[in-house]
Amino acid sequence: MSVERLSLHGSDRVRYFAPVAVCAYLAAICLALIVTSAFLHNLAEAVAVSAAAAFGLLLSGALGAGMLGMQLRELRYLTVTTGFDADANLQQVLRLARELGWQPTRVESERFDARTADSMLQQGELVVVLFRERQVLIACICDPGVGFSLVGRRRCQHNRELVRRAVLR
Repeated sequence: MSVERLSLHGSDRVRYFAPVAVCAYLAAICLALIVTSAFLHNLAEAVAVSAAAAFGLLLSGALGAGMLGMQLRELRYLTVTTGFDADANLQQVLRLARELGWQPTRVESERFDARTADSMLQQGELVVVLFRERQVLIACICDPGVGFSLVGRRRCQHNRELVRRAVLR
């Protein structure tokens, strides 16, 4: 069974996955330190550098893998089966977006994209809704221009739930 995911393109994709790339870069530096330590003449220093680099490699690798897993999971669409057609579902989502002050960036008969309203303390999220006959697919991620945050993930879950409720009314 294949899972549909929100696809990001260009600079949005680069910015969204940048934290994972930073972890991979740190892991590469740690790996280079391990290789370089083999050429040290003092055995005690070589062991100390290798141990520290191995620890760094494990930490940065685990952090990168964890973040990648969370980010890929966030890109998955939540599928909701409704009793209404695509146009009726679109109207419900448009009404919700107006009520919440979201800024639509793309409104089509089969797709709705919006950025949630942000404030000084909260950055916006990207909400994408796909409309099919009697089915709605919902995705919400932290704004790629802002970056990944655990608080943003919680707001994304809330936004997905709001859209789900709106189309199930």
